[in-house]
Amino acid sequence: MPGRAALQMPQPDHPLHLAFLGCGFITRVHSGYLKGLGPGLTWSYASREAGKAEGYRRRFGGQRAFGSYEAAIADPAVDAVVVAVPPRFHLDLARRALAAGKHVLVEKPAFPALADYDTARAARDRAGRVVAVGENDHYKPLAVTLRRLLATGVVGDLVFAHFTTIVRRLKTADDWRNDDAMAGGDAFFEEGIHWLHLAGSLGPRITRIEGFRPPAAATGPDRRAKSMMVAFQYDNGAAGALYYSREIPSLLRGLRVSKLFGRDGVITFESNGGFVVARGRGLPRFLVPGIRDVRGYAAMYRDFLACIRTGGAPQMSLERAREDHVLMERVYETLRPALEGRAFNGGSNEAAERASD
Repeated sequence: MPGRAALQMPQPDHPLHLAFLGCGFITRVHSGYLKGLGPGLTWSYASREAGKAEGYRRRFGGQRAFGSYEAAIADPAVDAVVVAVPPRFHLDLARRALAAGKHVLVEKPAFPALADYDTARAARDRAGRVVAVGENDHYKPLAVTLRRLLATGVVGDLVFAHFTTIVRRLKTADDWRNDDAMAGGDAFFEEGIHWLHLAGSLGPRITRIEGFRPPAAATGPDRRAKSMMVAFQYDNGAAGALYYSREIPSLLRGLRVSKLFGRDGVITFESNGGFVVARGRGLPRFLVPGIRDVRGYAAMYRDFLACIRTGGAPQMSLERAREDHVLMERVYETLRPALEGRAFNGGSNEAAERASD
C-alpha cells in the first residue's frame, strides 16, 4: 500500500484505543462485539452531545466520553476512530482523523460519491495509516463458507446465483435515512450495498450489471424507494439476480432462502447465514456457518486491528470498497433510461474496467 513507510506500529504491549465518532444504532451494534476481542483493545465514545457519549461509555464499558468529534480526534491517546455517522459526513471526518494520525474504520456505504474514494486514498497514503471499510458481510461466516464451497468445486461450474433479502422494515419520518443527502441515496444504496458486496465477493467478479426499481410507495412515513431487483453476469459467464426490499411483509423477520446453482449441484442457504445445504459432488452437507459471530463484526475488527499492528492492508480496503461503489453507480445509471421511458440496450457496461482504474 502506498505511504506505508511512514506508518509507526503501536507497541505490542500497548492496548489500542478506539474512539467511536457517533453514538447511534450502528455504534450499539459494533459495541456488542468489543469485549470479545480481548484485553488488547480499549474504546471510547464521541458525540455532539456529551451526555449521550457518557451514556454509551457507561453502557458499554468505554474508557472516555468526548463531547465532540474534534475532541476525540485531537486526543493523542486515541489510536483509531470508527466513523459511525450518516454517510454525508464520512469523508470529512475520515480526512480529519487521518490528518491527526489516526487509523480509520469507516462504516459502509463509505462515501456518497466515487470520487470520494480517491480523495480518501490520497489522505490515507499521505498519513501512512490504515483505512478499513466496515463491510461486515465480507467477514461473516456465511460468506466465508460460500467462498470455500465454490472454490472447492462442490457444485461444479456456477450457472446461476439467486440472492433474496426481503422484509418489511420501515423507517420513521424523522430518520436520517429518509434524507437522500444524508444517506447518499435510497434504501438499496444505504443498506443494499452489503448484499451487492456478498454477491460480488464469492470468487467470480461481476462484470455486467443492471438495476430495476419499482416506484416508491406514495404514502407512509418512510418516503424512500425501498425495493430493487439487480441482474448481473460474472466473469465466468454465470448469471445472477438480487432481490432486495424493505417494504414487503415477511415471515420470521426476514427469513429467506437464496441459492447458487452449478452444473453438478446446488447450494441452498438462509440469506442471513442461518444454515447452508450443499448438494453436489460428494455427500450432501448441512452446515451452520457460525453462531457467535454470525454477522462478521468480530472478524472485521480482528482484521482491522491486526493491520494496525502489522501495517498490512485490510481485506475490506478502500480499493475493494470502491469496486462495490462502481457496481452500485452502474445500477443507478441503468435505471435512468427506464425512468425516462426509453429502452436500455445494455451498452458496454464496463463496471469491472472502471473498478480497476
